[in-house]
Amino acid sequence: MNDQAEYVPPRVWTWDAPSGGHFASINRPVAGATHEKDLPVGKHPLQLYSLGTPNGVKVTVMLEELLEAGFSGAEYDAWLINIHEGDQFGSGFVAVNPNSKIPAMVDRSSGEPVRIFESGAILTYLAEKFGAFLPIEPAARAECFSWLFWQVGSTPYLGGGFGHFYAYAPTKIEYPINRYAMEVKRQADVLDRRLAESEYLAGDSYTIADMAAWPWYGLLAQGSLYDAGEFLRVEEYRHLRRWADTIKDRPAVRRGRMVNRTSGDPSSQLRERHDASDFELRTQDKLEG
Repeated sequence: MNDQAEYVPPRVWTWDAPSGGHFASINRPVAGATHEKDLPVGKHPLQLYSLGTPNGVKVTVMLEELLEAGFSGAEYDAWLINIHEGDQFGSGFVAVNPNSKIPAMVDRSSGEPVRIFESGAILTYLAEKFGAFLPIEPAARAECFSWLFWQVGSTPYLGGGFGHFYAYAPTKIEYPINRYAMEVKRQADVLDRRLAESEYLAGDSYTIADMAAWPWYGLLAQGSLYDAGEFLRVEEYRHLRRWADTIKDRPAVRRGRMVNRTSGDPSSQLRERHDASDFELRTQDKLEG
């Protein structure tokens, strides 16, 4: 039985104080820059401003997959945006992404720089720019976009919903945890049923739909997202786990997970990436350490 006092919403909500929790110091009810700060620009055509969260990993995996496939024009600089220190509210970043969320990218390959923000938009832009990881045939293309936008629409219930109340909220509250746990398990079942009939989300080929979903649902299936594997009984989703393990072992995915990463084993972190050789140097550091 819930013995907490019932919360009665005020007639008009006002922001009187930080709401508490893991991101209380950066959450606010208004948009725009809080300080002047230009973004750095490196030597490559594509400039990525990001952090190694699941949404950031989507894009670094895509870029590494393009390079793995031989698209040299996908060379990129990945600059670290530390959201815990408010880098996303610098004037330069806000000019690229008015929503102040990572990842954001600028394509400087020709003429006027092109800004792209929102991870799904960046994946689509890169797929169309290089003609890769996005089917051409109409039905297959529609299937890919359907699963891509399924991820975009579904994951807020996993991250901002379940993840927040289970892992980050200052107080554990039964109702939201139960509500979002139920929804996350339903989503996992949707994926498990799809992957029982198809090798990848969009069909027989690996696409941007898989790159979008894997950093969230792949890590969920492996039990590492929010350390909630036992709580959600992820071992039930056999086909989802097969898909997650298959993608995890791709060389480009292993590299993409390292970029802009600031947590975990130091050997798994490449805080900024400016050249392919950065991975080799990181490996050498690990061996020498």
